[in-house]
Amino acid sequence: MKKAKLNPSTLPAGVIGLGLMGHSIIACLLAAGHKVTGISRDLKKHRGTRRHVLNLLRQMRREGLTRRDPAAMIERLELSENYADLAPCAIVIESIIEDIEVKKQAYRQVEDVVAPTAIIGSNTSSIPMSLLQEGARHPERFVGIHWDEPAHVTRFMEIIAGEKTAPKYAQKVKALAELWGKEPSLLRRDVRGFITNRISYAMFREACHLVDSGIATVEDVDRSLRNDVGWWIPFAGPFRYMDLMGVEAYYRVMKGLLPELSNSTEIPPLMRRVVESGGRGISNGRGFYKYTPEEAKRWEKLFLKFNYEIRRLVLKYPADAGSRATRARKSKGG
Repeated sequence: MKKAKLNPSTLPAGVIGLGLMGHSIIACLLAAGHKVTGISRDLKKHRGTRRHVLNLLRQMRREGLTRRDPAAMIERLELSENYADLAPCAIVIESIIEDIEVKKQAYRQVEDVVAPTAIIGSNTSSIPMSLLQEGARHPERFVGIHWDEPAHVTRFMEIIAGEKTAPKYAQKVKALAELWGKEPSLLRRDVRGFITNRISYAMFREACHLVDSGIATVEDVDRSLRNDVGWWIPFAGPFRYMDLMGVEAYYRVMKGLLPELSNSTEIPPLMRRVVESGGRGISNGRGFYKYTPEEAKRWEKLFLKFNYEIRRLVLKYPADAGSRATRARKSKGG
């Protein structure tokens, strides 16, 4: 017996948190067909939310990510300060500050109003779901749903099952993620940082170590990574890449190189200096680089443009591209 296909238009969704990522998650859900309720503690601080989401939907239409009318989609968005308005939701996604107690307080308010079978998802980027499930009335329906910004464009999504998550809920989120235009990864065990953050932060630590050690400048590290890892990573993950290049070579390099890599558990001095001097990055024009307000806006626009372009490129070379080509040749008798 075939399972019934999920229909987003019959699955109202909620989003808690109307920050940058909350806006792009809402846009993604609206484009998929959901009716969405966005929750904030203070809507006065988010008066531009509807306009911003509408602009994102217009971009998606212009870039071919949706054929739906943005004006019609935005009509399915309700904004509220009242958690009771989440009552009809089949799935609620929390995207607020990375603080366990603040998140749990939000979950208690959600559980007060939604059905016992409604999925509660967290867009945490590092907190183990097993910790966030503690004290929940129905921990089995809690699932980590890790998005990346811009959430309405990227193909990325990690789905994390906590110790008490029932597999059926994780599988339902995976099926929904595909309807949202994602290529989701499902973690088999709950670990802090999940997949990409664990690997990315190891890279960030080594990048800072190279600069702190006087081996290279920030600019040189960025240049090398862009022109090497940045060259192949849209096409292949690390394991496929090592296969393509020859696994034995990496085996030999690892024996000599791994003992030389930083394994410090302390915040790198470079990172500490930037943050403790008030650096926040693009948002205030001070990070590892300095930006005028005009440069900051230009970088943000370029980054969004790049995300649309890289999405088109990645879709030309899906993860199973080589296998699909082989099957196609065999089917033609090649």
